[in-house]
Amino acid sequence: MAKYSDIKGFTVQTLANDPAASAADSGSWASGGSLTTTRSNLSGAGTQTAALAIAGYVTAGVANVESYDGSSFTEVGDLNTARYAGAGLGTQTAAVMGGGQEPGGASAKSESWNGSSWTETNDLNSAREALNSKNAGTSTAGLIFGGTTDGTNGSAVVESWDGTNWTEVGDLNTARKGLGGCGVTYTAAIAFGGKPADPSFTAVTETWNGSAWTEVADLNSARGNVCGSGSTTSALAYLGSNPGPTNKTLTESWDGTSWTEVADLTTARRAAHASGGSDNTSALAAGGYVTNNVANTEEWTTTFTPTTLQQIVEGQLYYNSTTNTFKETITDIPPTTWSSGASMNTARSAGAGAGTSLTATLSFAGSASPYTAVTELYNGTAWTELNDLNVARGELGGSGTSTAAIGVGGASPGGIVDSTELWDGSSWTEVNNLNAATDNLNQSAGTSTAAIEAGGNTPGGYQAKNESWDGTSWTEVNNLNTARGLMPELGTQTAAIVVSGIFGPPYALPKAVEQWDGTSWTETTEINVGGYRQFGSGIQTSALVYGGQAGNPPGGTGYPPAGNTANTEFWNGTSWTELNNLSTARYNNSSLPGSVGASNAIAAGGNTPPFSAITEEWESSLANKTITAS
Repeated sequence: MAKYSDIKGFTVQTLANDPAASAADSGSWASGGSLTTTRSNLSGAGTQTAALAIAGYVTAGVANVESYDGSSFTEVGDLNTARYAGAGLGTQTAAVMGGGQEPGGASAKSESWNGSSWTETNDLNSAREALNSKNAGTSTAGLIFGGTTDGTNGSAVVESWDGTNWTEVGDLNTARKGLGGCGVTYTAAIAFGGKPADPSFTAVTETWNGSAWTEVADLNSARGNVCGSGSTTSALAYLGSNPGPTNKTLTESWDGTSWTEVADLTTARRAAHASGGSDNTSALAAGGYVTNNVANTEEWTTTFTPTTLQQIVEGQLYYNSTTNTFKETITDIPPTTWSSGASMNTARSAGAGAGTSLTATLSFAGSASPYTAVTELYNGTAWTELNDLNVARGELGGSGTSTAAIGVGGASPGGIVDSTELWDGSSWTEVNNLNAATDNLNQSAGTSTAAIEAGGNTPGGYQAKNESWDGTSWTEVNNLNTARGLMPELGTQTAAIVVSGIFGPPYALPKAVEQWDGTSWTETTEINVGGYRQFGSGIQTSALVYGGQAGNPPGGTGYPPAGNTANTEFWNGTSWTELNNLSTARYNNSSLPGSVGASNAIAAGGNTPPFSAITEEWESSLANKTITAS
């Protein structure tokens, strides 16, 4: 019998555990020993296996302190002043607790712990409460940040501790209370989430370098009363609440650049105790508030350490020796469903989009009766208005990223336009025009410096024309096989796909799909449900097409009456598969054309009718799947 390595040219690895995207991605929460005193709004210090749960709220502030050894809590020496929602930092045997809420209001009191008792030290300069449970640094060199002085509005004040005195240093950029935060030293901290003021919540994340705070990538979920542990390059944000208030089980992992959602906790709650190590591989959540105070504890551990992590790679074959199964790593797309995102600020349809991820999506222009030039950026939590295009229009093409996009053609109040504009992350600049004024476009394929724009409608009717953009000018290249417009166009300048659409008169709905190889278009497998004003995300070999109108177009014959569709189809480079529908049937929505595949997509705005501001998100990820032999 031939060996697998002789046939394929490589051997199959034997792994004790399934590969993961990161150490945090292999993590999970498990039950730990409960607090002795049930409470919320605790302060924290220490690690997962050597922690202090300090003070908190029962029916009022308490002075209780408990020590955790990795399996159970034991009561130790009380604080001198009962309070809750203060800031903790340090270790199980050398800690500091500052601020908090006393019966008379926000407190400035500070106390230090030597492993057996608490001693009052010099006060904070600014009395504050609603501080983050675990802060940055040690009992002799620490940092606390944020909170509130009036119970309603967030504070931006930051204070540094040198073992004797508190000194005010550089403020946060975003004032907030109920934030999460952590850091190994007082010169390297991270702050995230919180409430700028009642009743708002934020996802803003900032890092501290010892002298100033810098805004970095936001949390995926805005929330307050959130826990945190780790460092500025490897951290966890967990639990919390957002409007409602709705308590969360969410855990997000920070890799120094961005946040990724990982395994949830079992109990949704807010205002819990937080402690953990110097990275995202261990953490502790104790107590908190559900609909009442709770005492339960959950511990976060990972299967791998960063040095032994087996990185997950699509197409990877391996044998799992623990479960005695042969597995392959694949993008797990079919089970995915659309989920609700934040609404756009301006309801509209027939806009264009750019971006490569759900946390960095640009939507611009569209029809809001009249045409609009509005530009909005989505960070995964909220849409923010940015600088407008120079030419208001709809049914234009668009592609690129959230910081380098292209908008081309479209219909304006003055008629069909040939205008091309480039986005540099802050403003739009008019550049060289298309060779032919064109509308009835949905998307472009490629980037802001290398794109193609195929089909569309000109004053002479629907066209098969195709123009290529080199970053400076447009050049006509080989035409589509079927003239059409209002269809998804995805991929790159040299590897693109166009799907379905409308052509005429007489008007009809082709199911035809064509692929571009950089030189010519070739017809390939038709989509299952033909339509027009559909949108899509992905590339030539992995794409989603969704929404639109299916049925008889205006002036057309031979089809059922036109109607909005929520249909979603997946293209694997060879065939189409119908997947879970959008929640809201609509057409002319903005999408995510720059996506690297069908694993993430966005449907923003559109026409239901009337004009819509609805956002829906599609996200799937790599998964380890057992291969079953038969």
